Amino acid sequence: MKLFKPGAEIYVPDGLEVSQSLARTTQMGIAAHHDDLEIMSFHGILQCFGRDDAWYSGVVVTNGAGSPRDDLYASFSDDEMREVRKVEQRKAAFVGEYAAQAMLDYTSSEVKDPANTDVVDELVRLLEAARPDIVHTHNLADKHDTHVGVAVKVIEAARRLSPEARPKKLYGCEVWRGLDWVNDEDKVIFDVDSHENLASALLGVFDSQICGGKRYDLATLGRRRSYATYYASHGTDSTGQLAFAMDLTPLMMDPTRDIAGYVDGYIQRFAQDVSSRLGKFLK
Repeated sequence: MKLFKPGAEIYVPDGLEVSQSLARTTQMGIAAHHDDLEIMSFHGILQCFGRDDAWYSGVVVTNGAGSPRDDLYASFSDDEMREVRKVEQRKAAFVGEYAAQAMLDYTSSEVKDPANTDVVDELVRLLEAARPDIVHTHNLADKHDTHVGVAVKVIEAARRLSPEARPKKLYGCEVWRGLDWVNDEDKVIFDVDSHENLASALLGVFDSQICGGKRYDLATLGRRRSYATYYASHGTDSTGQLAFAMDLTPLMMDPTRDIAGYVDGYIQRFAQDVSSRLGKFLK
């Protein structure tokens, strides 16, 4: 498969031919940045790890040139950081036994441009080649503009697929804004308690970010652990780690459905829940 950008690539850890590696995909993560996949879609990675009947493929849309840097990487140019981030993402794909890892090499400004159709066109091609049952992307209430831009383009790409080619499920997952605020009945809940060593290894290979002053490894596992304890107030913990997502499948299946209105529904239901609970104790 020829990708649009000169610096783009598809890495296959076990060396299988690219079209075959994509065709075996059952779950796919589509993220803005290198290491977002390992933060937001660990449940998909976990469900495929060590199996030959289920395969996870990752897609990173941007090139990583604008990454913060410090310590060993403080003097690195944008081009040098692009290469570092690619190497780190390849390491994660190898550790996680991904079917394939695509790195599309777009700039953040291209992703955030509503008029840019190249990203959507390329995602359509990847989705058609992989035919995953489940796709994980960013949630639409994330506070990072590039994450939201990617999520919208993933929805647009999925809508362009024929109904039989669409994934069965499309999930919006957590990176820069957690979804603990979402009402429990609206949450997609992932049990991610097993293989914590794998989770640590996947996050740990992104040395340029951790060394650069962002402890994503500790923060991500801490968030998952806190969710497991704070999810239910009247019962003991049923698992050690949880992750949450929005179900974006209705937006994919109905191309006429308003994306902003769909997210506003989550916010309004949360506001109603808070107001209703508070109202019980006010005169």
